[in-house]
Amino acid sequence: MGYPVGPHYDAQSNITNAAKLQGDLFLIVGEADENVPPESTYRLANALIKANKDFEFLSVPGMGHGDGGAYGRRRKRDFFVKHLLHAEPPKRNVVVN
Repeated sequence: MGYPVGPHYDAQSNITNAAKLQGDLFLIVGEADENVPPESTYRLANALIKANKDFEFLSVPGMGHGDGGAYGRRRKRDFFVKHLLHAEPPKRNVVVN
């Protein structure tokens, strides 16, 4: 994949250290990211699963390297509201008659 894999990179990698990660975790990956290959985020997700860690994961179709667009920003905001403010984010999937 062309990662700069060396002893320093590997020692600092979230993939290598997945079992040590603590707290609430939220991964966002742009499906069309050309800066960081999406596979690296999937590798981290796999390492978290192997380490029996709970996490939230969002893959944004057609998105490149960035914040996930308006949808990604909303999901991040909701994640922070829930996990930092301990409040419930707005229910957006409720049908109003």
